[in-house]
Amino acid sequence: MIYETMEELMEKAKEAEGKTFGEIDKHDRLHNKKSKGGLGQVVEESLFEYTVNSDTKPDFENLGVELKVTPFRKNKNGTLSAKERLVLNIINFMEEVKYEFDTSSFWRKNQKLLLMFYEWVPEVDRKDYSIFKSVLYTFPEADLEIIKQDWELIVGKIRAGKAHELSEGDTVYLGAATKGSSKSSVREQPYSEIKAMQRAYSLKQSYMTALVRKYIKNEDLVQFANAEELKQKSLQDILQDKFAPFIGMTDKEMAEHHGIAYNIKSKSFVATVVSALLGIKGTKLEQIEEFSKANIQFKTVRLEPNGIPKESMSFENIDFNEWTSEEWEDSYLRNRFYDTKFLFVVFQYKETKNENPNRELYFKGIKLWNMPESTIETEIRELWEEVNKLINEDELKIEYVKRGGKMVEKNNFPKSNFNGVTHLRPKGRDGSDKVDLPNGKRITKQCYWLNNTYVAEIVKDIL
Repeated sequence: MIYETMEELMEKAKEAEGKTFGEIDKHDRLHNKKSKGGLGQVVEESLFEYTVNSDTKPDFENLGVELKVTPFRKNKNGTLSAKERLVLNIINFMEEVKYEFDTSSFWRKNQKLLLMFYEWVPEVDRKDYSIFKSVLYTFPEADLEIIKQDWELIVGKIRAGKAHELSEGDTVYLGAATKGSSKSSVREQPYSEIKAMQRAYSLKQSYMTALVRKYIKNEDLVQFANAEELKQKSLQDILQDKFAPFIGMTDKEMAEHHGIAYNIKSKSFVATVVSALLGIKGTKLEQIEEFSKANIQFKTVRLEPNGIPKESMSFENIDFNEWTSEEWEDSYLRNRFYDTKFLFVVFQYKETKNENPNRELYFKGIKLWNMPESTIETEIRELWEEVNKLINEDELKIEYVKRGGKMVEKNNFPKSNFNGVTHLRPKGRDGSDKVDLPNGKRITKQCYWLNNTYVAEIVKDIL
């Protein structure tokens, strides 16, 4: 069926809101539980009544609209997030290098997206998932400038004969996601003999989460960069420009400059200063549009005079039941580093604590960083595998020793000398703050850390 107007198309899409896929399915597609594309195909065939295809043109060609059926989920804390990235079209390495952005396969196919959001619920049959909302989505002007920069970076790598080195961490909103059933899903690239993993353009999971928050929760996000700025500079350059005037100031001077009460012990103090430096004082970092869509998380780095932080960098407490029940490719830890960009806000002491107990912190600069894929697939994977081995093969040793008049827990989880990048350490309120392990043992809450020497190496170029 051909829809002549956008209004006619959206009216049809709205008919599905509140209905389950089982109610829409006229062709009994959902009996094949292994069919991954089944839900989208149900909407294509049974709601819009057109034949499923893998055409390079938009699904509704006369209107220039591509249909995408995409899931969101409710998290344990009550928030909503996208369940996954939104995979768009396959990148033909041999062809894409012939085009500019405006004539690219990405832009020809995805200028306008009809997004149909449904709620994914664990343990519920997919025929009972409900379509929640339909949105005709066109990219906001500022987003489009970032997406153009992302496209240029992806295609630039292909033109340099490095399609095999593409990584989703390279870009901000638009990713080049692996697309295929296995690592043997490879294809030729134009400027290298090396076969490259098949990839597809995708909107990152964090970008889709921001859309879920906007269209389903009606949450407003605040921008610090506008389209005109982004036409001239990258997001990273704009961030650098925002922070540059304050390099050399103490953290106290930075706070005073923006009328912020100085409270170094407050966990939110640096976050409050960061939002002020971005020109959106009072905005929580999770409400900053660019941070939300790109999954940029900030970490404060406090360097000693020798350029090394006193402490390693801590992350979340570990859910050991989750950790030991996942495959590496789908693991929380792997996705955590693939999907996150970190904004390191770096300060340094000029004196040791012995030299001056009242020493001050001086701002050195920022670094927008994502962990290299090679590190994730080697050192981070080593940590994941070692923890799994210790627990699943019952090799974890927990003992209590007397130290300073107190009984202290010791274990043989990987320590800071494990592989130079990462390790496990306790992160509970005290020794009595424990969790159950899958094997029935109890242990003080643990989290994973990045070694202080590894963090020092990441930020050394801004000192």
